[in-house]
Amino acid sequence: MFLIDSLVFIYGLILGSFFNVVAIRLLNKQSLAFPPSHCVHCQHRLQALDLIPVFSYLFLKGKCRYCNGLISPLYPFGELLTAISICFIYKKVGLSLELIPSLLLTVLLVISVLTDIRKQLILDIVTFPILGGLVISRLFIGTEPFWYYMLGGLVGFTLLLFIAIVSKGGMGGGDIKLYATIGVALGPMLTIMSLVLASFVGAIAGLLLMLTGKLKRRQPMAFGPFIMVGSLISYGYGKVIWNWYMSIFL
Repeated sequence: MFLIDSLVFIYGLILGSFFNVVAIRLLNKQSLAFPPSHCVHCQHRLQALDLIPVFSYLFLKGKCRYCNGLISPLYPFGELLTAISICFIYKKVGLSLELIPSLLLTVLLVISVLTDIRKQLILDIVTFPILGGLVISRLFIGTEPFWYYMLGGLVGFTLLLFIAIVSKGGMGGGDIKLYATIGVALGPMLTIMSLVLASFVGAIAGLLLMLTGKLKRRQPMAFGPFIMVGSLISYGYGKVIWNWYMSIFL
Protein backbone atom coordinates (compact mmCIF):
# COMPACT_ATOMS: atom_id res chain seq x y z
CA MET A 1 0.00 0.00 0.00
CA PHE A 2 2.88 2.37 0.77
CA LEU A 3 4.27 1.79 -2.71
CA ILE A 4 0.91 2.49 -4.35
CA ASP A 5 0.36 5.59 -2.22
CA SER A 6 3.84 6.83 -3.13
CA LEU A 7 3.17 6.30 -6.84
CA VAL A 8 -0.14 8.17 -6.57
CA PHE A 9 1.64 11.05 -4.81
CA ILE A 10 4.39 11.21 -7.46
CA TYR A 11 1.78 11.07 -10.20
CA GLY A 12 0.00 13.95 -8.47
CA LEU A 13 3.21 16.02 -8.37
CA ILE A 14 3.72 15.50 -12.10
CA LEU A 15 0.12 16.48 -12.83
CA GLY A 16 0.51 19.50 -10.58
CA SER A 17 3.49 20.67 -12.62
CA PHE A 18 1.33 20.44 -15.74
CA PHE A 19 -1.58 22.24 -14.07
CA ASN A 20 0.76 25.15 -13.23
CA VAL A 21 1.51 25.45 -16.94
CA VAL A 22 -2.19 25.20 -17.83
CA ALA A 23 -3.15 27.93 -15.35
CA ILE A 24 -0.43 30.36 -16.43
CA ARG A 25 -0.81 29.87 -20.17
CA LEU A 26 -4.60 30.00 -20.19
CA LEU A 27 -4.50 33.20 -18.16
CA ASN A 28 -2.07 34.67 -20.70
CA LYS A 29 -4.01 33.19 -23.64
CA GLN A 30 -1.01 31.17 -24.79
CA SER A 31 -0.68 27.74 -26.35
CA LEU A 32 -0.33 24.84 -23.92
CA ALA A 33 2.19 23.13 -26.20
CA PHE A 34 4.42 25.92 -27.52
CA PRO A 35 6.85 27.31 -26.63
CA PRO A 36 8.41 24.62 -24.41
CA SER A 37 8.82 25.31 -20.69
CA HIS A 38 11.06 28.33 -20.16
CA CYS A 39 12.11 30.87 -17.55
CA VAL A 40 9.65 33.77 -17.41
CA HIS A 41 12.55 36.18 -16.82
CA CYS A 42 15.28 35.23 -19.31
CA GLN A 43 13.17 32.98 -21.61
CA HIS A 44 15.84 30.25 -21.43
CA ARG A 45 14.44 26.82 -22.21
CA LEU A 46 14.28 24.71 -19.06
CA GLN A 47 16.08 21.38 -18.87
CA ALA A 48 15.09 18.18 -17.05
CA LEU A 49 16.88 19.26 -13.86
CA ASP A 50 14.74 22.40 -13.75
CA LEU A 51 11.44 20.56 -14.10
CA ILE A 52 11.44 18.01 -11.27
CA PRO A 53 8.35 18.84 -9.19
CA VAL A 54 9.14 20.50 -5.83
CA PHE A 55 12.71 19.12 -5.83
CA SER A 56 13.91 21.55 -8.51
CA TYR A 57 12.51 24.53 -6.59
CA LEU A 58 14.27 23.41 -3.40
CA PHE A 59 17.51 22.42 -5.17
CA LEU A 60 17.69 25.74 -7.03
CA LYS A 61 16.68 27.66 -3.86
CA GLY A 62 13.78 29.28 -5.65
CA LYS A 63 15.92 30.89 -8.36
CA CYS A 64 16.49 30.33 -12.07
CA ARG A 65 19.92 28.76 -12.57
CA TYR A 66 20.42 30.71 -15.81
CA CYS A 67 19.55 34.27 -14.79
CA ASN A 68 19.08 34.01 -11.00
CA GLY A 69 15.53 35.34 -11.33
CA LEU A 70 13.11 34.42 -8.56
CA ILE A 71 10.80 31.44 -9.15
CA SER A 72 7.29 31.92 -7.82
CA PRO A 73 6.50 29.70 -4.80
CA LEU A 74 3.15 29.06 -6.51
CA TYR A 75 4.92 26.42 -8.61
CA PRO A 76 5.73 24.00 -5.76
CA PHE A 77 2.46 25.01 -4.08
CA GLY A 78 0.48 23.88 -7.13
CA GLU A 79 2.43 20.63 -7.35
CA LEU A 80 1.93 19.77 -3.68
CA LEU A 81 -1.71 20.86 -3.74
CA THR A 82 -2.41 18.52 -6.64
CA ALA A 83 -0.51 15.59 -5.12
CA ILE A 84 -2.19 15.92 -1.71
CA SER A 85 -5.66 16.35 -3.25
CA ILE A 86 -5.31 13.33 -5.53
CA CYS A 87 -4.00 11.20 -2.66
CA PHE A 88 -6.94 12.30 -0.54
CA ILE A 89 -9.44 11.39 -3.26
CA TYR A 90 -7.74 8.07 -3.96
CA LYS A 91 -7.83 7.10 -0.28
CA LYS A 92 -11.54 7.92 -0.12
CA VAL A 93 -12.79 6.11 -3.25
CA GLY A 94 -9.97 3.73 -4.21
CA LEU A 95 -9.88 2.17 -7.68
CA SER A 96 -13.63 2.44 -8.23
CA LEU A 97 -15.64 4.11 -10.98
CA GLU A 98 -16.29 6.99 -8.60
CA LEU A 99 -12.64 7.90 -9.12
CA ILE A 100 -13.63 9.37 -12.52
CA PRO A 101 -15.99 12.15 -11.33
CA SER A 102 -13.89 12.75 -8.21
CA LEU A 103 -10.74 13.29 -10.27
CA LEU A 104 -12.59 15.56 -12.69
CA LEU A 105 -13.70 17.64 -9.71
CA THR A 106 -10.17 17.69 -8.27
CA VAL A 107 -8.63 18.83 -11.55
CA LEU A 108 -11.17 21.65 -11.80
CA LEU A 109 -10.60 22.76 -8.22
CA VAL A 110 -6.81 22.74 -8.47
CA ILE A 111 -6.64 24.72 -11.72
CA SER A 112 -9.29 27.15 -10.42
CA VAL A 113 -7.26 27.74 -7.27
CA LEU A 114 -4.12 28.42 -9.31
CA THR A 115 -5.83 30.90 -11.64
CA ASP A 116 -7.79 32.53 -8.82
CA ILE A 117 -4.69 33.13 -6.69
CA ARG A 118 -2.78 34.59 -9.63
CA LYS A 119 -5.41 36.85 -11.18
CA GLN A 120 -8.65 36.22 -9.26
CA LEU A 121 -10.16 34.55 -12.29
CA ILE A 122 -11.88 31.18 -12.69
CA LEU A 123 -11.84 30.30 -16.36
CA ASP A 124 -14.83 29.04 -18.35
CA ILE A 125 -12.44 27.26 -20.72
CA VAL A 126 -11.59 24.94 -17.80
CA THR A 127 -15.00 24.82 -16.09
CA PHE A 128 -17.23 24.03 -19.07
CA PRO A 129 -15.40 20.93 -20.40
CA ILE A 130 -15.21 19.46 -16.90
CA LEU A 131 -18.88 20.28 -16.32
CA GLY A 132 -19.68 18.31 -19.47
CA GLY A 133 -17.49 15.42 -18.33
CA LEU A 134 -19.17 15.34 -14.93
CA VAL A 135 -22.68 15.37 -16.40
CA ILE A 136 -21.79 12.43 -18.65
CA SER A 137 -20.07 10.52 -15.84
CA ARG A 138 -23.04 11.04 -13.49
CA LEU A 139 -25.27 9.34 -16.05
CA PHE A 140 -23.50 6.09 -15.19
CA ILE A 141 -21.60 6.63 -11.93
CA GLY A 142 -22.95 7.57 -8.52
CA THR A 143 -24.78 6.34 -5.47
CA GLU A 144 -27.77 8.59 -6.23
CA PRO A 145 -30.02 8.90 -9.30
CA PHE A 146 -28.91 11.17 -12.14
CA TRP A 147 -31.53 13.84 -11.35
CA TYR A 148 -30.07 14.20 -7.83
CA TYR A 149 -26.73 15.37 -9.21
CA MET A 150 -28.42 17.68 -11.72
CA LEU A 151 -30.35 19.19 -8.82
CA GLY A 152 -27.01 19.71 -7.10
CA GLY A 153 -25.80 21.67 -10.11
CA LEU A 154 -28.94 23.82 -10.03
CA VAL A 155 -28.55 24.42 -6.28
CA GLY A 156 -24.88 25.38 -6.67
CA PHE A 157 -25.64 27.78 -9.52
CA THR A 158 -28.63 29.36 -7.76
CA LEU A 159 -26.87 29.84 -4.41
CA LEU A 160 -23.87 31.58 -5.92
CA LEU A 161 -26.03 33.66 -8.25
CA PHE A 162 -28.06 34.83 -5.26
CA ILE A 163 -24.89 35.71 -3.32
CA ALA A 164 -23.50 37.58 -6.34
CA ILE A 165 -26.70 39.64 -6.64
CA VAL A 166 -26.93 40.40 -2.90
CA SER A 167 -23.23 41.26 -2.61
CA LYS A 168 -23.41 43.37 -5.80
CA GLY A 169 -20.48 41.72 -7.50
CA GLY A 170 -18.83 40.12 -4.48
CA MET A 171 -18.91 36.84 -6.41
CA GLY A 172 -17.85 36.63 -10.04
CA GLY A 173 -19.43 34.71 -12.87
CA GLY A 174 -16.58 32.20 -12.70
CA ASP A 175 -17.50 31.30 -9.13
CA ILE A 176 -21.14 30.79 -10.11
CA LYS A 177 -20.31 28.37 -12.91
CA LEU A 178 -17.71 26.65 -10.75
CA TYR A 179 -20.30 25.94 -8.08
CA ALA A 180 -22.76 24.64 -10.65
CA THR A 181 -20.08 22.13 -11.62
CA ILE A 182 -19.32 21.28 -7.99
CA GLY A 183 -23.03 20.69 -7.50
CA VAL A 184 -23.10 18.08 -10.27
CA ALA A 185 -20.21 16.28 -8.56
CA LEU A 186 -21.56 16.45 -5.00
CA GLY A 187 -25.34 16.66 -5.17
CA PRO A 188 -27.44 19.33 -3.40
CA MET A 189 -26.85 18.49 0.27
CA LEU A 190 -23.06 18.31 0.06
CA THR A 191 -22.97 21.36 -2.22
CA ILE A 192 -24.68 23.46 0.45
CA MET A 193 -22.32 22.04 3.07
CA SER A 194 -19.28 22.84 0.94
CA LEU A 195 -20.39 26.47 0.59
CA VAL A 196 -20.95 26.77 4.34
CA LEU A 197 -17.50 25.31 5.05
CA ALA A 198 -15.85 27.45 2.38
CA SER A 199 -17.43 30.61 3.81
CA PHE A 200 -16.44 29.65 7.36
CA VAL A 201 -12.82 28.91 6.47
CA GLY A 202 -12.64 31.97 4.23
CA ALA A 203 -13.98 34.24 6.99
CA ILE A 204 -11.38 32.96 9.47
CA ALA A 205 -8.56 33.32 6.94
CA GLY A 206 -9.69 36.82 5.98
CA LEU A 207 -9.83 37.89 9.64
CA LEU A 208 -6.35 36.54 10.31
CA LEU A 209 -4.96 38.29 7.22
CA MET A 210 -6.52 41.59 8.31
CA LEU A 211 -5.18 41.23 11.85
CA THR A 212 -1.69 40.66 10.46
CA GLY A 213 -2.01 43.59 8.06
CA LYS A 214 -1.74 41.47 4.91
CA LEU A 215 -5.29 42.21 3.81
CA LYS A 216 -7.12 45.52 3.92
CA ARG A 217 -10.81 45.93 4.65
CA ARG A 218 -12.92 45.41 1.48
CA GLN A 219 -9.83 44.28 -0.44
CA PRO A 220 -10.76 41.44 -2.83
CA MET A 221 -9.53 38.00 -1.81
CA ALA A 222 -9.40 34.85 -3.91
CA PHE A 223 -12.25 32.58 -2.79
CA GLY A 224 -11.11 29.61 -4.89
CA PRO A 225 -8.86 28.03 -2.23
CA PHE A 226 -11.68 28.03 0.30
CA ILE A 227 -14.11 26.58 -2.23
CA MET A 228 -11.64 23.75 -2.75
CA VAL A 229 -11.27 23.11 0.98
CA GLY A 230 -15.03 23.13 1.52
CA SER A 231 -15.72 20.92 -1.48
CA LEU A 232 -13.12 18.24 -0.71
CA ILE A 233 -14.07 18.08 2.96
CA SER A 234 -17.73 17.77 2.00
CA TYR A 235 -16.96 15.12 -0.61
CA GLY A 236 -14.83 13.06 1.76
CA TYR A 237 -16.58 13.55 5.09
CA GLY A 238 -19.89 15.26 4.31
CA LYS A 239 -22.14 12.45 5.43
CA VAL A 240 -20.14 11.94 8.63
CA ILE A 241 -20.35 15.66 9.40
CA TRP A 242 -24.07 15.71 8.66
CA ASN A 243 -24.78 12.72 10.91
CA TRP A 244 -22.71 14.27 13.70
CA TYR A 245 -24.54 17.60 13.30
CA MET A 246 -27.97 15.93 13.37
CA SER A 247 -27.05 13.85 16.42
CA ILE A 248 -26.38 17.06 18.37
CA PHE A 249 -29.66 18.78 17.54
CA LEU A 250 -31.86 15.70 17.54
